[in-house]
Amino acid sequence: MTDYAEEQRNELEAIESIYPDSFTVFSEDPTSFTITVTSDAGENGETVDATIKFTYVEKYPDEPPLWEIHSQENLEDRDVEDILTLLQQQADENLGMVMIFTLVTAVQEKLNEIVDVMKNRREEEKRRKEKEAEEAEKVAFQGTVVTIENFLAWKAKFELEIAELRRKRQKEEEQAGKPKLTGKQLFERDHNLDTSDIQFLEDAGNNVEVDESLFQEIDDLDLDEDDPDFDPLDMGSDED
Repeated sequence: MTDYAEEQRNELEAIESIYPDSFTVFSEDPTSFTITVTSDAGENGETVDATIKFTYVEKYPDEPPLWEIHSQENLEDRDVEDILTLLQQQADENLGMVMIFTLVTAVQEKLNEIVDVMKNRREEEKRRKEKEAEEAEKVAFQGTVVTIENFLAWKAKFELEIAELRRKRQKEEEQAGKPKLTGKQLFERDHNLDTSDIQFLEDAGNNVEVDESLFQEIDDLDLDEDDPDFDPLDMGSDED
């Protein structure tokens, strides 16, 4: 007849000597204890760990012990699920033999795999970001490809902006009291300047006084019409 209590005591002593720094007795009846399992350090010194609580059942090792993840660091939920699945597989394969060391060793290897996966995830993320940066730089260098659709969209936007600028300018001119003249208004304004002298004479009734002293008597001028150098246009340029 198997002495389950004796086998359990012997294994507990062995486990305590193998994991002196991470083994802690949780309770004696039933026998329950925790073992903290830590992965090897990764390239950047990162580690993951899991503290597993084991509890002996009465007929252990013919029946598997109970276990749970008591605490953990840097593990994702899917990692925890993978560890629990692994423990069940190992327990099924080792029924009838003390198995705590085998279970802990399997978890240790799993944690090391997780660290490697974390490294691969970081490298993949780094490559993804680098690719996105290269694509963004390429797009910025090449500019936007012109299509009929985006050209028409740009044209419509441009025309709206120009119309808005014109509206603002007209509003500013109106607020300043200087309405913008049309081409017809400019023409009429200049035409009125041409007819202003005629209007002045009509308003004066053709009674325009002239100061005759400003003019010389033509008989007083010493003109020699036989002179070959005579030029009537120069007659007022020389004095006697």
